[in-house]
Order: sequence, then structure tokens, then C-alpha cells
Amino acid sequence: MKKNVIIIASIFVIPLLAYMLLTASNQSTAQTAISGKPQVIKFTSDMCLECQTMNNIFKEIFPKFGNKIVLTEIHVQNKNSFNEDQIKKYNVTLVPTIILLNSKGTQVKRIEGAVSEEEMEKCLQGLE
Repeated sequence: MKKNVIIIASIFVIPLLAYMLLTASNQSTAQTAISGKPQVIKFTSDMCLECQTMNNIFKEIFPKFGNKIVLTEIHVQNKNSFNEDQIKKYNVTLVPTIILLNSKGTQVKRIEGAVSEEEMEKCLQGLE
């Protein structure tokens, strides 16, 4: 009898604890975005060629802004509650989509598709 209770409890408790831990780590990711700094939310996919182009552009130019702007990268193929909530919140229907938020958290620009390195750098420079 005790073994059955332990087995049944472990079947329900272990996945529940794992879910709580994963959810807590996603919430901490969301909390780092609320830092009083401007934020860039980049929705991307590993299977998208334009996303790869934008990833290379960000690798080139983002180190200049790394301490001034918070970058949150969301891989749309990773299905978890944080990603799904952000996709719905910003109504993302294609990738790459880049959302630029000012330091107050207000969306100031939305970029869908790939843009040139110069245009992306100009957008980041104008972000406060």
C-alpha cells in the first residue's frame, strides 16, 4: 500500500516540480528584461535563413550596445509558456521579428524580416 502511494505521488509530484523549476527560470528571464534599460526582443528560428542573417548582424553590432540595451532572443520553435506568451503578446506571425522597446517598456519600432546592418545599427542607436 505504501509503495503504491509513493509511486503515484512520484508520478504526479516529479513532473510538477520540474514544471515549476522551468517556469521559474523563464520568469527570471522575463524579469531581466525589466531593468530600466531599452530592450530588443528578437524572435528567431534556427531553420530561417533571414534569421541567420540577422543573427550575424547582431553578433557584429550588438557588442557596442551590450551594456546599454537588454537583448532577449526567443526561438519560436521552442514551445514553452514564456515563448508562447511573448509570441501572443507581440502578435508575431513571421520570423525574424524584432521588437524595440524603450526604457519605459513601450514598443517604439517593429521590424519584420531582415534589414541591413546599417539600418539595424541606426535603430539601436536611436533606442533610449
